[in-house]
Amino acid sequence: MKLDILAIGSHPDDVELSCAATLAKEISRGKKVGILDLTRGELGTRGTAEIRDQEAQDAARILGVSMRENLEFSDGFFVNNVAHQLEIIKVLRRYKPEIVLCNAIEDRHIDHAKGAQLANDACFLSGLRKIETIYNGNSQKAWRPKQVFHYIQWKNLKPDVVVDVSGFMEKKMEAVKAYRSQFFDENSEEPETPISSSNFFDSISYRARDLGRLIDVEYAEGFNTSRYVAVDSLFDLK
Repeated sequence: MKLDILAIGSHPDDVELSCAATLAKEISRGKKVGILDLTRGELGTRGTAEIRDQEAQDAARILGVSMRENLEFSDGFFVNNVAHQLEIIKVLRRYKPEIVLCNAIEDRHIDHAKGAQLANDACFLSGLRKIETIYNGNSQKAWRPKQVFHYIQWKNLKPDVVVDVSGFMEKKMEAVKAYRSQFFDENSEEPETPISSSNFFDSISYRARDLGRLIDVEYAEGFNTSRYVAVDSLFDLK
């Protein structure tokens, strides 16, 4: 199966919190979208890895993605090295996404910036023919995505690209709510975390609304890129 977009997250819920509305919009347009989680989020204060596994599948179903896989890297301790790069390269060569969305370039959680650089490096290396990878006993062909974009997470980074997601925030919030163990529940006996408060949950919507205000739409999601964004004509810009 070939994908149009592969969204990569260091933890289950990274993708939903940051770019789920963009994914929902592209899926509604007939694009094939997949999600790759690098870890199971096993160091998370609330819930367990097994609970997160189920929540991730529930969220994937809500969004209607074509695939979701987890590489089971070590939460908090994975590194950007050959072994980890090769595992991502195998996935890139198997699904051949045109676009990759991945973690924030800079953020509060150390895994986010690490995941961003790891995914970005793997996307480049995946295009080198002399790097050999095997899947199901067969040699894989080189593949490099056309674009790599970094979604925005905890920190309010200034985006390079802003996507109008008006009409898709309800679907995003439904997918986020699938992570019941992680978010605000006044009856929960789990300890509170920076993302478990009602304030954080509300911030998902008001950030999207504020970005939308800046481009004169209802809601928007922002992305960063290490490459220039090229267009054929100035008239391509909204």
